[in-house]
Amino acid sequence: MAIEEMGISAEIETKIVTVSRQDGSGGPDADNPHPEHKVPALAVDGVLVTERAAILALLSELYPDAPTAIPPGHPDRGPFLMWLAYYAGVAEPLIMGMVCEVADNPVWVTTYRDMPAMAARLEAALEGRDYLLETGFSAADLLMASPFQWNRDWLPKSPVIEAWFERVTARPAVQAVIARDNA
Repeated sequence: MAIEEMGISAEIETKIVTVSRQDGSGGPDADNPHPEHKVPALAVDGVLVTERAAILALLSELYPDAPTAIPPGHPDRGPFLMWLAYYAGVAEPLIMGMVCEVADNPVWVTTYRDMPAMAARLEAALEGRDYLLETGFSAADLLMASPFQWNRDWLPKSPVIEAWFERVTARPAVQAVIARDNA
């Protein structure tokens, strides 16, 4: 979705690969360059970059004028990087812990917090604004909203968060990707 939002689809070659799925379907794909046969993976000038947060940060540097990009020197660069790291280090593990039914474990909660803490963090960031960053919509919004596009039941029950999610999901590029994926 970020590539679509950034308007760089024509410059990025996308490959559809098979990955192992939680239901046991799928499996490693010889065409998948990711060392763990996951997605995403991006090759830039012969260098492989994996993990969504790293790819989004890199794309913001490579395409600084693209919509959603928060390149070095931008006033929201620090908060942008924080949200990318927060997704990878807190939000995704929290959701996976919930799915695996270990999110109530005291060690888990001490390390990653819990869904109410994540909801409070999102609500605080969205107070008085439409998106996570002061300057508006960015790839950080796409990343933080992404797990809730897979399962809306995971979305914290908060009018502020639900309205933010609806704004992110309603974006034309997001709708185009959803339509393409569902075709």
